[in-house]
Amino acid sequence: MSTDIVVLVAVIILIGVFSMQHFGTDKVGWLFAPIVLIWFILIGSVGALNIHKYGSSVLRAYNPVYIYRYFRRRGNSSNTWTVLGGIMLSITGTEALFADLCHFPVLAIQIAFTFIVFPCLLLAYTGQAAYIISNKKHVNDAFYRSIPDAIYWPAFVIATAAAIIASQATISATYSIIKQALALGCFPRVKVVHTSKKFLGQIYIPDINWLLLILCIAVTAGFKNQSQIGNAYGTAVVIVMLVTTFLMVPIMLLVWKSHWILVITFIVLSLMVELPYFWACILKIDQGGWVPLVIAIAFFIIMYVWHYCTVKRYEFEMHSKVSMAWILGLGPSLGLVRVPGIGFVYTELASGVPHIFSHFITNLPAIHSVVVFVCVKYLPVYTVPVEERFLVRRIGPKNFHIFRCIARYGYKDLHKKDDDFEKMLFDCLTLFIRLESMMDGYSDSDEFSLPEQRTEGSINTAFLADKTVNTMCSNGDLSYSSQDSIVPVQSPLGVNNLLTYSSQTNRTVSNEVEFLNRCRDAGVVHILGNTIVRARRDSGIIKKISVDYLYAFMRRICRENSVMFNIPHESLLNVGQIYYI
Repeated sequence: MSTDIVVLVAVIILIGVFSMQHFGTDKVGWLFAPIVLIWFILIGSVGALNIHKYGSSVLRAYNPVYIYRYFRRRGNSSNTWTVLGGIMLSITGTEALFADLCHFPVLAIQIAFTFIVFPCLLLAYTGQAAYIISNKKHVNDAFYRSIPDAIYWPAFVIATAAAIIASQATISATYSIIKQALALGCFPRVKVVHTSKKFLGQIYIPDINWLLLILCIAVTAGFKNQSQIGNAYGTAVVIVMLVTTFLMVPIMLLVWKSHWILVITFIVLSLMVELPYFWACILKIDQGGWVPLVIAIAFFIIMYVWHYCTVKRYEFEMHSKVSMAWILGLGPSLGLVRVPGIGFVYTELASGVPHIFSHFITNLPAIHSVVVFVCVKYLPVYTVPVEERFLVRRIGPKNFHIFRCIARYGYKDLHKKDDDFEKMLFDCLTLFIRLESMMDGYSDSDEFSLPEQRTEGSINTAFLADKTVNTMCSNGDLSYSSQDSIVPVQSPLGVNNLLTYSSQTNRTVSNEVEFLNRCRDAGVVHILGNTIVRARRDSGIIKKISVDYLYAFMRRICRENSVMFNIPHESLLNVGQIYYI
């Protein structure tokens, strides 16, 4: 077969592998695992057969003194280091197994590597070495020539299938890395599909899947050379090993609290092995090793720019939160016309009033009669029960009709584009108002204090009401700031009659619930903040390009909040503001 035919077949196989990813790691793993197991058993058996057939003296290669003698005999020449870089390829691929820790249990990977992967690889390479010692002319095709003729074609088919499947670990690891980068705010928002109820890490990212397919096809069709692809892979692996070693230092010091002598011993022993291989691979940068470096630099720039701008935008929103004193100073009407309806103001802040709200009411002459600040949080659990989904708090006095709601979703919960979300939120608001009024009338004493003497008690009972709602709606750990307070309405009670108080309380609750019903019937509007980050005029050219063009481009192509929250476009209102950094 010509090289062009081989490349064409490889591209077709790549398209097929990436097209299967949407089924999920679990199903793909069940399909691929038997082939990989047969492959390892095959190469281990062939290696053991060659060791028995061509001599067991090759087992002395496990003694590390021979590599010292090799360098002493050959000297410190470039060819010597080039050979060492070729040896590096014997371990490439095995490290991808540990990248699947998010997709499979740790114990399963430990058992697979210890009892299957490692011994079979040792037998396979040692058996090939024994064959080459007796057949030096077959060094370029030692693997297939060392296979007995009776099982040549079955081994060829299994080897081809194993080569196809070997990329699965790298694909799964890429999904895990992107998901962690998303959690740290270091990558543009992309759609993450969770494919398993049992394992949180089993995910599928469509955008990354097709981007990775394009990069793989570009490398395969661009090089058309197995040795250059091997050099690129070897360079990537050895750099990953070095980075992992250096990242282990803070883990050992800060997390494991290891003694500094143990840390130094680990670093010295690891670098003694990794630095020679690193130097050997660096010599092959011009022969394909530049590819992973270019890709790494490109992703580093993307992640750094996105993280920098995202952090600056979040800091601006945190530092520009509206104070409760400012809200109270506006009065019940907020200094504006309160039009009938409910306004859902979406914000990333779990506490405080976002700056986008003050920006909105400063530029528009009206606001809805009921305002609900909605913060949607996705938790690392499979699902959040509906009855535990919402956390509700009141902001300011009751006659302000301003609430905060934190809506919590598991990774398999869907935020559907229908009336379910509005209905569930409205029901939780109603429940909150009823429980709040019930707890507001609670007292340990036999007599009720006068209105002007019970402010502190009202706040305490209000806190109990909030705690009761939090217990019913969730057992969550999200905290609120002191801005989220319940300021009681001064009751006109002048007698200590429990029945009279309860009757008036019921009328107050009924009036507020009826008010909420009228506002809901008037219409619901979803108000979404959109803070645009721009570079200052006196900024450098690199910062302007990074912020005004690169970050702006990534913001345009990534998933918008309205898509993530499935907000209906017919009732969506975007409120924008520009922040200069």
